[in-house]
Parts: sequence; C-alpha cells; structure tokens
Amino acid sequence: MSDLDPIILNLIYATTGSILSLLISWTASAVFEKRMGFRIKDALSAGNLSVGLVMLGIFVGNGIGMGIIIGLSLN
Repeated sequence: MSDLDPIILNLIYATTGSILSLLISWTASAVFEKRMGFRIKDALSAGNLSVGLVMLGIFVGNGIGMGIIIGLSLN
C-alpha cells in the first residue's frame, strides 16, 4: 500500500474518514431516537425545538468532523 501515490492515499483517507463520519452521525441519531422513544420526524413536525437542537448538534459535529478529515487529507 505504501507504493501508491500520496495523492491517492490522501483521497482514500478523505473518503474513508468522511464515510465513517456519516456513519457515526447516522448512529448518533438512531441511538437518540431509540433512547427517547419517539420518531425524530414526528417530533420536528410537532415543533419540538429541543429535538431540533439535538439534530443541529449532530449536523454541526458531522460538518466539523468532515472538515477536519478533508482538511488534514489535503495537507
């Protein structure tokens, strides 16, 4: 694997890290939904702001994580 071009290795790193970040975010929302005992979609349509803030935190955390992963792979 060390015989590959560094650009290809960085692309593999960025792709794998981004997919892992998306999987972690999906898992976090699934665990939140299962622990709380209600559907996120129904709670958001009813106007539950606390569920919206939790989802905002998951999205922002995912964005920061993917930004760091992609940024480090381009370094």
